[in-house]
Amino acid sequence: MRKMVLLLVAMTVTCTLALGTAWADKLEEIKERGYMVAGVKDAVVPFGYVDKDTNNIVGFDVDICKELADKLGVDLRLKPVTSSTRIPMLAQGSVDILAATMTHKFSREDSIDFSTTYFMTGQKLLVKKDSDISSTADLAGKKVGTAKGSTSEKNIKEAQPESRVLSFEGYPQAFLALRQGKVKAVTTDATILLGLKNSAPDPDKYAIVGEYISDEPYGLGVPENESNFRDFVNRSLAKMWVNGEYQEIYSKWFGKDTNYHLPLDWDMQPWPF
Repeated sequence: MRKMVLLLVAMTVTCTLALGTAWADKLEEIKERGYMVAGVKDAVVPFGYVDKDTNNIVGFDVDICKELADKLGVDLRLKPVTSSTRIPMLAQGSVDILAATMTHKFSREDSIDFSTTYFMTGQKLLVKKDSDISSTADLAGKKVGTAKGSTSEKNIKEAQPESRVLSFEGYPQAFLALRQGKVKAVTTDATILLGLKNSAPDPDKYAIVGEYISDEPYGLGVPENESNFRDFVNRSLAKMWVNGEYQEIYSKWFGKDTNYHLPLDWDMQPWPF
């Protein structure tokens, strides 16, 4: 009898813990913890990169996450991610949110959820200015570099199946291959290419060319089935857009006085409050 009672108690505790885990609320978890962990790029200028003077990760995506953390009343901690590690890290709980130049695709919703679009760009090519490459048609039989696990990797294979795609751990490595003549072009989102080009010591030697290969709407990645947290993120983005906070951050990184000037030519579509 005593063994049966102990067994029932153990089963009750196990079920309680399981239910607690199943119904855990990410938003409340972050509040109780006192900080939010954001997965960001650390080598993609100007979205997320290491500042040489401070050795800290800075950038547009970082500032977006800072604003979200401030609105939640918690601190912000950053973890570097790459195109191939970001989704697994979020799905495994290593980070609470992803702000990592990530295109919102339905295929990615098998393991994570997304915020509303917070940045819009499109995929193009970065080449040496004296190159004979001006479009994807010119890449037939040529080597093109991109980042492993990115949508750019898949898109370029579909746009030019006769090219040879070399996938690197990150875009800086792909750009280095271009500089060394190991590939004829680097392909990814035009904004990332702009950061690569203008961060080089000789930016005038390179050009961003071609029509858009694809549209790339960026979304913030959030854990799957955490609607309270996703709603908080979406409401915060909408408020940032309506109040001008988003535009202020955008101007800081893409304004006329920066090395990465890019006019804000799209509108976020905030839902009514």
